[in-house]
Amino acid sequence: MKRVIVGAVLASFLALPALAADQFLNILTGGTSGVYYPLGNALSSIYGKTLPGARVTVQATKASVENLNLLQAGRGELAFTLGDSLTQAWEGVEEAGYKTPLKKLRTMAAIYPNYIQIVATADSGIKTLADLKGKRVSVGAPKSGTELNARAIFKAAGLSYADMKVQYLPFGESVELMKNKQLDATLQSAGLGVSSLRDLATNDDIVIVPIPVETVAKTGDSAYIASAVPANTYRGQTADVPTAAVRNFLVTHEGVPADLVYGMTKSMFANMPDMLAAHSAARDIVPEAAAKSPIPLHPGAEKYYREAGLLK
Repeated sequence: MKRVIVGAVLASFLALPALAADQFLNILTGGTSGVYYPLGNALSSIYGKTLPGARVTVQATKASVENLNLLQAGRGELAFTLGDSLTQAWEGVEEAGYKTPLKKLRTMAAIYPNYIQIVATADSGIKTLADLKGKRVSVGAPKSGTELNARAIFKAAGLSYADMKVQYLPFGESVELMKNKQLDATLQSAGLGVSSLRDLATNDDIVIVPIPVETVAKTGDSAYIASAVPANTYRGQTADVPTAAVRNFLVTHEGVPADLVYGMTKSMFANMPDMLAAHSAARDIVPEAAAKSPIPLHPGAEKYYREAGLLK
């Protein structure tokens, strides 16, 4: 079945529409040490080669929440986001960072899952979620998708920020502080093998803190899926570690021309080796799951999925 779908994807790629001259395409990503940024650069390279007339730029951001607000304001054409952030944006959950429902948003593709990876230094003594009490813990940039994940997981575990010495730091800065013994743990919502955590594991002995299945269930949000960080994802990690996963999405907005979104969707799937070369998380981007979205698909993406036999 997969070969048939991939064949349809490649065949449909041959009929990409011509774009109007100087069609701007700003890709909103995340921090430079995360997964969104290298994948955004891979997309930029793909689109630069396959979409004549597109002028592509890549913007590093605070990720999900900022990206969706920028899209709503028309200050980007494509953005990476976590699935729970996308649902909250569509509903206008103010405490999540959305003053009003962001109804201009449209999905291009469901992509790889983020794994919520809580990592501590071995000498911190942290082995369980309960051990985080009283410790110095980074939860990501304020109101980022990672930080919203942290709130949800800690609440489900019966913890609050008041129980910890919380710092709001991006991935790379968190790791540098852990190397310098100025931080005990970091929660990073990212693809497996994220460069920041690989860097940390290369320099220090680490512990990946388990998120039990029952804690995932207590979030009460279907966006959170019980999963695991497979053994040997990071140096010294010899066993699978239970955790939670949240699927990521590529999102655009209703003002982006249908022919552009159609071409972006086609050319991404026709050039998946380029995405995989940018980051191993791309191995979980599969056409069969791409059209599933908690908000409406963009008409350009929908047209592509129907042509590829992925929607009826």
